[in-house]
Amino acid sequence: MITVALVDDQELVRTGLRQLAVSDGDIEVVAEAADGRAGLSHVRERHPDVVLMDIRMPVMDGITATEHIVSDPNLDSTRVVMLTTFDDDEDIVAAIAAGASGYLLKDIRPVDLRAAVRTVAGGDALLSPGVTNTVLRRLSDQNRATPRPEILDDLTVREREVLTHIGRGESNREVGASLFLSPETSRTYASRLLGKLGARDRSQLVVLAYESGLVTPGEAAPIAVSD
Repeated sequence: MITVALVDDQELVRTGLRQLAVSDGDIEVVAEAADGRAGLSHVRERHPDVVLMDIRMPVMDGITATEHIVSDPNLDSTRVVMLTTFDDDEDIVAAIAAGASGYLLKDIRPVDLRAAVRTVAGGDALLSPGVTNTVLRRLSDQNRATPRPEILDDLTVREREVLTHIGRGESNREVGASLFLSPETSRTYASRLLGKLGARDRSQLVVLAYESGLVTPGEAAPIAVSD
């Protein structure tokens, strides 16, 4: 069973998300909160697998709450997905920079919401196709003038190839097809990259691929909701 916390200041939205999330029987909502501070308290108490976090809330916004969750070693297995009505460039980049494992708009289809929860709970990252290219373009713009190739110093040639394809938004299956590897081997390489680069999840690997200069604008495809 995948456990989920809902943090959104609108009760109607929380009710809708709860109904959409649990309808298949393998997802359980274990906590709800109307602001980031209360949400953070619930998350620290319940240790859910996934937090669906609104960005703009009273008392404490979702980005600040996410930073607290990501920096807490006791919540190392908890993943945050930003779920918002706002398709705003600054919010998207701030959410990923804060350590969110994904960013979805609230008009997402129910089946995709459940798939997103499963994907993030499994350790992968996701962004809805409508915002992925925006995120990656902005990250690239921020780092184009001063790329940091030293990020790659400890990686083998094959690990750099895998990171390049991850940076383009490919799933493990797609990475394997591109490099003639099995999906399991691709997943092993991705796990090794997380450890070597000190990345929390796949979304941070995408960021590092851009920061190092491995991936440039126009190369990235949307990160898949499922692998």
